[in-house]
Amino acid sequence: MNKNDLIETLAEQHELTKTFARDLVDSVFQTITEAAQRGEEVAIFGFGRFRVAERQARKGRNPRTGEAIKIAASKNLKFDAARSLKSTLNAKRRGRKKA
Repeated sequence: MNKNDLIETLAEQHELTKTFARDLVDSVFQTITEAAQRGEEVAIFGFGRFRVAERQARKGRNPRTGEAIKIAASKNLKFDAARSLKSTLNAKRRGRKKA
């Protein structure tokens, strides 16, 4: 599912216009982005949490030349699924029969 699929699904399920559904989705993503920029964690009960993880600067190698290079420090957004979401995903696997 991509962003447009999400917008269409929300519009259909809640009888919204696609424009309004797009505005809602964009607003949610923008709110998460702004919180991450401030270094805040965004926790959504039953779904998971988004948090900023910092990677230290490190040495690496250019795969083509083998030359040593410096890789700059960076920040990444990490997602940790909630236990209930993990359980839901794994429950479907447990119910499947082996072939």
